[in-house]
Amino acid sequence: MSRYRSLRRPLIVFPLLFNLLMLLVAFTVLISVAVRVDSGGPYADEQITRIIAAAVVRHNNGSLTILQTPQLRALRAETADLWFVAEDDAGRNISLGQVPEPYRAFAGQLADLSYAQLRDRRAPYDLAAVIRREAGPAGPLTILAHGKLTELSFIVLMGSNLMVAPTFLLLALTSLIVTPWIVRRSLAGVSRVAQEAEQIDAHRRGRRLNETHVPKEIVPLVSAVNDALGRLDEGYERQRRFIASAAHELRTPIAILAAKVEVDSNAAARNLAGDVQRLATLAEQLLDIQRLDTDRHDEKLDLGALVRRVVADLVPLLIAAERTIEVEVQEGACCRGDAAALERVVTNLIQNAVEHGGHHIIVRVADATFEVEDDGPGIPLEECERVFEPFHRLRPRSTGSGLGLNLVQQVVERHGGRATILAGDHRGIIARVELCGC
Repeated sequence: MSRYRSLRRPLIVFPLLFNLLMLLVAFTVLISVAVRVDSGGPYADEQITRIIAAAVVRHNNGSLTILQTPQLRALRAETADLWFVAEDDAGRNISLGQVPEPYRAFAGQLADLSYAQLRDRRAPYDLAAVIRREAGPAGPLTILAHGKLTELSFIVLMGSNLMVAPTFLLLALTSLIVTPWIVRRSLAGVSRVAQEAEQIDAHRRGRRLNETHVPKEIVPLVSAVNDALGRLDEGYERQRRFIASAAHELRTPIAILAAKVEVDSNAAARNLAGDVQRLATLAEQLLDIQRLDTDRHDEKLDLGALVRRVVADLVPLLIAAERTIEVEVQEGACCRGDAAALERVVTNLIQNAVEHGGHHIIVRVADATFEVEDDGPGIPLEECERVFEPFHRLRPRSTGSGLGLNLVQQVVERHGGRATILAGDHRGIIARVELCGC
């Protein structure tokens, strides 16, 4: 079951229920007013005229007669004081029961009438009668009849229901079809804003959600999100400037310290050279992270040539560390990206393999992917994702800065690629980088 509330119930179901209630009340009031409920008293049931018309037949000479049909016998059994007069258009008529004196004068005149409801003012309402024009076996007949009485409240209720039911069904059908379409059309701007929001991430700052096609009820929410994005951008920019300034300021004292350590005659002081170099590397990597957003120039690159160039530059380091390296390049391997940034990625991965791996390193290049494999002790599977976190180290006394792999991941992600750490074929690890092709 979804934890998100749908607009279907508040926009369709609830309005339908409310409209049904309003229709019932409105139709009841309107019909009650139309037939003047306050006049009081029952009315003759109009259904009896159909039964009477079906029971009147015509002789060959044109005169009318009454057949005792089952329906008529049932009606007479139900209403002991039943009476009626049936008259054709030629003025011929026939009657049944005791017709009251006030209505006897209607004989010969009924053909000019089509509908009426007659009622006396007092109970027991013996003069209540109905006039209806019906068609039967004898042809068109005008019938004046008195039979079963019906209370007006029941008529009003039935009339209301008969009018409300089809109206409500039509309204429900319209709402079920039209309302979802209206909702989708009205919230189309919200869908576009959601798509824009999906494009915003830490590497695509400065973007704002478009408020142009958003319903005015949603505009305050979109404006609040845009304001929050603005505050986040400002905070990120302040942090970026601080780190860049700190890294720049550290470069000079670190360089001075490195020079003093190098020429110092004290063996203990010269032993600090490794730590000073670690500080210098850390400062440079902090600057590299800041350069990702400012000094990037994407172009089509020969990935194999780029890797060979980096390996050639690192040969002295590999020889000093007593490591061997092997490069396997597939012809035609290329990608799009910033050459300087990707060179730093390759450099960091090889340096990481030298520091934490075994004695032999293999660099493979194919299509827009390259990987660096070593034969070192490897890392636990649960650490494969965490090694990309800034300042994360597998061993507390590691000599690394803790930013190398994090820098690799940031550069690769900014290039629309992916960096992963996998277990080696036999031992060690494989650091794989997948980039966008040419």
